[in-house]
Amino acid sequence: MPRNLDMTALRSFVAVAEAGGVTRAAGFLNLTQSAVSMQLKRLEDALQLQLLDRSSRQITLTGAGEQLLGYARRMMDLNDEVFARLTAQEFEGEVLLGVPHDIVYPVIPKVLQRFNAEYPRVKVQLLSSYTMRLKEQFAKGEVDIILTTEDSTDAGGETLAELPLVWVGAPGGTCWKTRPLRLAYERNCIFRGSVQAALDKVGVPWEMAVESNSTRTIEATVSADLAVHTVLAGSEPPHVERIKHGGMLPELPSKQINLYRSDVTGGAVASDLAALIRQAYRV
Repeated sequence: MPRNLDMTALRSFVAVAEAGGVTRAAGFLNLTQSAVSMQLKRLEDALQLQLLDRSSRQITLTGAGEQLLGYARRMMDLNDEVFARLTAQEFEGEVLLGVPHDIVYPVIPKVLQRFNAEYPRVKVQLLSSYTMRLKEQFAKGEVDIILTTEDSTDAGGETLAELPLVWVGAPGGTCWKTRPLRLAYERNCIFRGSVQAALDKVGVPWEMAVESNSTRTIEATVSADLAVHTVLAGSEPPHVERIKHGGMLPELPSKQINLYRSDVTGGAVASDLAALIRQAYRV
């Protein structure tokens, strides 16, 4: 009697192998951890083999598991190719894209517009948060692609651009001349520490005028000439302008804009979205 392997269980097995654990794989697959564990057990029972070594905190593949992984990937690719070729349906579904709020403009709207023209039935869910939160969500498999603003690149990331931080204030404003210098930042802004260190290095006294979880609050305060702020060059929001300080404020370090894409979720559609983002930053 012929025996058949469960494709759903194979997908869970590959996800666990590539993600390095059940928890992260469950996030990628949008399943509960118990559901993924049950599928792995079903696969092991069907083959009568132990595929995963669970003796340590981090799950690793047994020799049989390593051998199965190559077959499983090929079977998944062939399965997906059959559906793509024979059903002749347009791509559809959802891709989750996470971007720090301060670099959504000007690049991301143009990317989303072009992507929608190529994949009209694919929904892009745009999540806007700060870099640390986006990396936490990505690590849990809750988002397919993220952009970050960082000093360096972690494993699996790629740098799309490196841009200097610039001082911004109200158009024609004078707040930047006052001492102590009044700063406005979101509480989780990754730029705060390096900006404050740059001010300390050159002996410019400063104080936090506004700490908020709202980007709009920061922008309103700065545009009212009540504080100054810093952004990556080219991403200045409306109603503020770059400060021509003539050396009265320190030059600021550059930051990397990095891209991270999941190897487990999103498939070819997420790859194409990532390619459009790369292309947009090369222009």
